[in-house]
Amino acid sequence: MELLTTNNVWMMICTALVFFMHTGFAFLEIGLTRQKNTINILFKNIFIITIGLLLYYLIGFNLMYPGEFNGYLGSIVPGITPPENGMTPAYADGGYTWWTDFLFQAMFAATAATIVSGAVAERMKIGPFMIFTLIYVGFIYPIAGSWKWGGGFLDQLGFYDFAGSTLVHSVGGWAALVAVWLLGARIGKFKNGKTQAIPGHNIPLATAGVLILWLGWFGFNGGSVLSADPELTSLTLVTTCLAA
Repeated sequence: MELLTTNNVWMMICTALVFFMHTGFAFLEIGLTRQKNTINILFKNIFIITIGLLLYYLIGFNLMYPGEFNGYLGSIVPGITPPENGMTPAYADGGYTWWTDFLFQAMFAATAATIVSGAVAERMKIGPFMIFTLIYVGFIYPIAGSWKWGGGFLDQLGFYDFAGSTLVHSVGGWAALVAVWLLGARIGKFKNGKTQAIPGHNIPLATAGVLILWLGWFGFNGGSVLSADPELTSLTLVTTCLAA
């Protein structure tokens, strides 16, 4: 039980670090865009984390981890109910508890939508982005995640994913690519066929955002070890820093 407590505390710290990344995303995005769009971007970032947590609780978690399913699409079961072993070492090999598992995964779900937020900054109105977030966090991300982490067809094929390199970042990147392709360039980016610079209005904020995100990666990647294993967590954090 002592080992479970240690592992669970580490996972909760990592969850808090991933949550703090949303501050980094907000700072980075408003720093590298024009001042007139600051409120729009800040609202989107707050909306993502708030609605993301609610959607993942109501739909996403059970859709992403459906248990027995056809490997492609699970059933929608509203809410979450901890299993009998959810708070014991029997759950997740003693790496964390059921509730910590949910919250850590919910942070990943919200982060996936934030990737798209940065790509469509100064291109998309709030209303359409809110609709996109509801669909993406509620359905698209959990379904894609279930294909590997939920024991779906990708997992059966032996596909490997650490810290969401595909299921979070690549899926978010694909959604962002489609979005910018549909939306086109920012207004004012091209004049007479030539590109125009659109400088950000606050480089110190953008720099702070980068450093906060770097710190958050300790939780994002370190927590993806799914325990406080000293060898694996330290190796992961060193690799993360060197990669940055």
